[in-house]
Amino acid sequence: MSLTIRPLGVGQVLDVPLASMTHGHGWGEKIEASMIMFLIEGGPSPILVDTGTLDPEFTMKHHGHHLVRTPASEPRAILAAAGYDLEDIKTVINTHLHWDHCSNNELFTKADFIVQKRELEYAIDPLPLHRKGYEKVPGLVPQWMSTWSRIHAVSGDEQIAEGVRVVSLPGHTPGSQGVLVDTAKGPFLIAGDTVDLHANWNGSPSVSHIPSSIYTNLFEYYESFQKIQDLGCSVIPSHDPSVLATGAFG
Repeated sequence: MSLTIRPLGVGQVLDVPLASMTHGHGWGEKIEASMIMFLIEGGPSPILVDTGTLDPEFTMKHHGHHLVRTPASEPRAILAAAGYDLEDIKTVINTHLHWDHCSNNELFTKADFIVQKRELEYAIDPLPLHRKGYEKVPGLVPQWMSTWSRIHAVSGDEQIAEGVRVVSLPGHTPGSQGVLVDTAKGPFLIAGDTVDLHANWNGSPSVSHIPSSIYTNLFEYYESFQKIQDLGCSVIPSHDPSVLATGAFG
């Protein structure tokens, strides 16, 4: 069995302050951030990692971000272009439950959803500073809650399928997780927002790795960086536009 990872771009958020993704670095710079679903192929059935955002109007109204999405990059359309119907996806792994990673969960009516137990617990009642990211605000019901009955909570590292396992990476959020995929070219880690951009992992002259500016625990964040390093894997960031240019990993 030879597994591959195909990144599917479901929109670009414009004018994102770089410093919001690279803690203490890049002040004054702005970037485009890619919204990406990752399709793991080559096993008995495809596995999807993260489901992206809702439409541009919703994104601007509730989160203040300028999302650009063409009809071809709607989740349903981009999966069809990859050769799949929504119903073909039986397993979705959410790296965490921030709005930009799980807002289209309800599209996948035949899927079960794999989330860390710590993430579920925190998403239900986050600190005030983090409520908007989890859509725990007046007038909104978090999108992921529509699939509550199909969520499978895991605690820590767990094998999901042959060659695919989730690894706990707390720090960005309490229950952030990555997805480690064994491929013919070695292990690749879909890192979620533990690594937003290549710049986070590549670091700077003063630090080996740079966390996001959004975090719940910096001590855990750096422990997660060390865990990734110990895995000896290639790292795939969650929002770096260059990821889409690769085409497929593994």
